[in-house]
Amino acid sequence: MNSIGFFGRGESVKLDALGFDQWFQENKDAFQKHDFRIARVTEVNRDSYIVINENCEVFAELTGNLMFSSESSIDLPTVGDWVFVQYHNNNTFAVIQSVLPRKSFLRRKLAGRKIDYQMIASNIDFALILQSCDFDFNVRRLERYLVMVNEGRIEPVLLLTKSDLVTPEKLEQRLSEVRQANINCKIIPLSNKTGFGHAQITQFLAAGKTYCLLGSSGVGKTTLLNRLLGQEQFGTKTVREHDGKGRHATTRRQLIILEHGAMLIDTPGMRELGNIEVSIGLDGSFSDIVELITSCHFPKCTHTNEIGCSILSAIENGELTKERFQNYLKLQKESEYNKLSYVEKRKKDKKFGQFIKAAKKQIRKN
Repeated sequence: MNSIGFFGRGESVKLDALGFDQWFQENKDAFQKHDFRIARVTEVNRDSYIVINENCEVFAELTGNLMFSSESSIDLPTVGDWVFVQYHNNNTFAVIQSVLPRKSFLRRKLAGRKIDYQMIASNIDFALILQSCDFDFNVRRLERYLVMVNEGRIEPVLLLTKSDLVTPEKLEQRLSEVRQANINCKIIPLSNKTGFGHAQITQFLAAGKTYCLLGSSGVGKTTLLNRLLGQEQFGTKTVREHDGKGRHATTRRQLIILEHGAMLIDTPGMRELGNIEVSIGLDGSFSDIVELITSCHFPKCTHTNEIGCSILSAIENGELTKERFQNYLKLQKESEYNKLSYVEKRKKDKKFGQFIKAAKKQIRKN
């Protein structure tokens, strides 16, 4: 299991060391039922979970009521969730009864045409977004990650990996491109090969806080995790030399506790980053564009040829790139379409769920 930082040394801990801060304490009482205990989900497998409490980490399963009453997969526990559990067999096995409210979350649109969410992880303080300085660097993709992170109320941090593969001038150019896109989060350049930047990351990771590693396949998430652990615990895979693309080294999401008490959630590389209903994330990630739009001369400005359009003026003056504005419009259109489709889907799912419940009730009566 993943309790490297504490139980590997035979120690017990308090829940706040696992991230159960004042926010969860204030929201716990409204959902407390019977005398169930609180635990945190550290791993999700197909039909089972692993949960951790103050003293141990054990396998767990869902209660039937939670499994069948959930309308969507986002209602089920995910890595990082705090849950109410009931322990059995001398505290060697647990049954998850319910999920506590989420302080923050990381979710995305399911891959393909299906309009639904996939919950990735929850209750994260900082998202460490990895992009390599060479082939993988893509400001437009970074903006998509930022929308997803801001929507989930998570603070982003950008890690520019593979800095050893570019010249100092090229690295400075990458940093400049990020700043020109009005991305003002903390940035840490690093190299998993030379160790450059690792001391800064280690200093940044704080005990009791939860961090999530995000990025495409082959950017170095698993290698970074192994370095932070101080051991080759997780397998890595090589990338193709001609384009720098890699295969997934991480195949499941799990929460790992580091030696000094910080917690890391590793995630598989994401091939698709479609978003659903991300108005908050869009406004937060493109605050400069939102501010410009509100200052346009006409309330219903189309930003195409109007006199007094702040967007057109900003593009002409070099304050805003046309590519950044087009990406904003693309994400906004995508979000609006997916939102409508998702609402319709949930309505159908709810009606179908009500039909099933009514049918079961009728069968019991008969």
